[in-house]
Amino acid sequence: MDIRTSRQEDLDQVEKLIVSRMDPSDGVDARLLMTDPDAGCDWVGVAADGDRIVSTATMMDETMTLAGLDIPTGQVEQVATDAEYEGRGLVRRLMGWAHEESARRGHLLQIMIGIPYFYRQFGYTYSIPVKQTRPLERTPEPVAGHTIRRATEADIPVLDRFQDDAQRSADLRMGHTAPCWRWLINRTGSITWVVERDGSPVATGRSTPPEEGDVVLGEIAGVDDDAVKALVALVNPAEVVERHAALEEYLAPRRPGVEQYLVRIPDVPRLLEHLRPVFTQRLQGHEPDDVLLGFYRTHVRFRWDGNEIGPYEWGGTMIGPGEEGGAGIAPDLLAPLLFGPHGIDGLRRWFSDVYPGPKSDLMNRLFPPVTSDLLTFYLP
Repeated sequence: MDIRTSRQEDLDQVEKLIVSRMDPSDGVDARLLMTDPDAGCDWVGVAADGDRIVSTATMMDETMTLAGLDIPTGQVEQVATDAEYEGRGLVRRLMGWAHEESARRGHLLQIMIGIPYFYRQFGYTYSIPVKQTRPLERTPEPVAGHTIRRATEADIPVLDRFQDDAQRSADLRMGHTAPCWRWLINRTGSITWVVERDGSPVATGRSTPPEEGDVVLGEIAGVDDDAVKALVALVNPAEVVERHAALEEYLAPRRPGVEQYLVRIPDVPRLLEHLRPVFTQRLQGHEPDDVLLGFYRTHVRFRWDGNEIGPYEWGGTMIGPGEEGGAGIAPDLLAPLLFGPHGIDGLRRWFSDVYPGPKSDLMNRLFPPVTSDLLTFYLP
């Protein structure tokens, strides 16, 4: 098998393969992405058996923002293999291609929504909560003076502003890129809506198309509660992706359990160096101290002088960092520690190999619970 970046002449086969394993709308998505000047075939990897494309995966460019700091991120999507070629390790090899491509583009993380367990084999860890999709038990009363229409590419600046405002309170966020907005507006697998009041946009959301069954409405954002309620009343979905407090009274209770985004950290020292401004901000007000983070097979030390973080000093195996005044952090739990809702104090209650050590106040400052709001190409 030849594992390689796709070419323009592969487009028809990639589209056909994706449709055969997913839905016709997913084929439209593949074509939109592969023909876009800001993405193109470079974003799509394929496994070729001679002239036949038998497996594919896409690595998309994203940006996650933690405490105001942008983190270049890759997102894996549209993974599909011809049924005749399953079980031959093609997805494993394509994930290798995706991770190499991600590194080439300077990504410090990869994120995805995947089938249960499978992608943990490739270094991914369940880390960030996915907002629940909850049944709409009753529809808000229609709010007079509001109308709804499909979004166009001309609406992208206002859509981006609405989403930016909606995500402002989250510690960790990921919005749509400009190319992604174009694909979302032109795809058939979802509908991007604009609600207007007196001719001006006041709310937006994205729903699944009615022909796919019960309509799901997500990515809800608006200038006020009336605009948000008008959006829901005009779309009249069966289910809503939770986000807006004004809708809580209309939604069914939250279910137990949680779905999570998968995160992979390919290079821990590089990521921690990038996060230096975040750690500096979190440590403001704490007295000077020496910091030791032990990842069992590696560890890092640095000095906090009260204003700045000194150089990171990396070392090898350290079985008991707590005995030397440090925190113990299992390396496969670093992603939920950095980006998840529990912080080091929460994770230590579940995992014996994550603990703050004797400097609990220091470590709780470094690794607090993180709230999040992520927008992905496919609705949760």
